[in-house]
Amino acid sequence: MIDIVFLVISVLTIISTIMVVRSNKLVHSAIYLAGTFIGTAGLFILLEAEFLAWVQVLVYVGAVITLILFTIMLTKKGEEE
Repeated sequence: MIDIVFLVISVLTIISTIMVVRSNKLVHSAIYLAGTFIGTAGLFILLEAEFLAWVQVLVYVGAVITLILFTIMLTKKGEEE
């Protein structure tokens, strides 16, 4: 059962990673990047490293993705004017 869960999380993480690179819109790339980080946290949970999973979610998904999205929103407004 754990092998199937590992395979599913790995495939979703790899697909999300590929979509980060192939996406034309920055906001979509940031959302796919968040999916990649969440998938990595899921792999940490499967390895029974819950602390690393929480750090992954809090630091990377919570802080880095929020910073990227705010940066995109602030720079897009200047381009439209």
